[in-house]
Amino acid sequence: MIELYTWGTPNGRKVSIMLEETGLPYNVHRIDIGKGEQHAPEYVAINPNAKIPSIVDPYGPDGKPIAMMESGAILIYLADKSRMLLPASVRGRYEVLQWLMFQMGHIGPMFGQVHHFVRNAKEQVPYAIERYLKEKDRLYGVLDRRLGEAEYLAAGEYTIADIATYPWVARYEWHKTNLADFPNVKRWFDAISLRPAVQRGMAVPFKP
Repeated sequence: MIELYTWGTPNGRKVSIMLEETGLPYNVHRIDIGKGEQHAPEYVAINPNAKIPSIVDPYGPDGKPIAMMESGAILIYLADKSRMLLPASVRGRYEVLQWLMFQMGHIGPMFGQVHHFVRNAKEQVPYAIERYLKEKDRLYGVLDRRLGEAEYLAAGEYTIADIATYPWVARYEWHKTNLADFPNVKRWFDAISLRPAVQRGMAVPFKP
């Protein structure tokens, strides 16, 4: 069994969706980030960055246990382990990885800043709200143009790039987005939402 340490966030749900899609058996450990459980010494020993998600695979590449942090790295690891959702061809692999990095470097951080300044900040800062909402809309435009060219984000198939991006788009209401304004994203989002593995993965570890 792979041990999954997670909470109900977009980054956490990337990994639970991936585990459901691949069928790899796993146990769930709830790390309540609202209570600061990610800072417990026993968890920091697994993830030095004190963030979720993390996994521990008792059967790593060399047959020995391996602990993994950073959701993008975990997705690549699980794709390689299962030989699923990441193309075997060199060209296809790099096409997927660039869109995975786009999510990691842009979608996640920028959407997260919108969530913070719009929903959670004790003080409403107009400059920050305007800045991050504009960047969020720009990124949706990038996604929409790409998905107007292809059914999925990369390599002509459903991959870890889609799995990484989907849970962030799933919080479109949190970042004040009308998906109808981005019809290609909406088509993609609706199709992925129908996948049983996605539905199961989105319910891990709880529905907030």
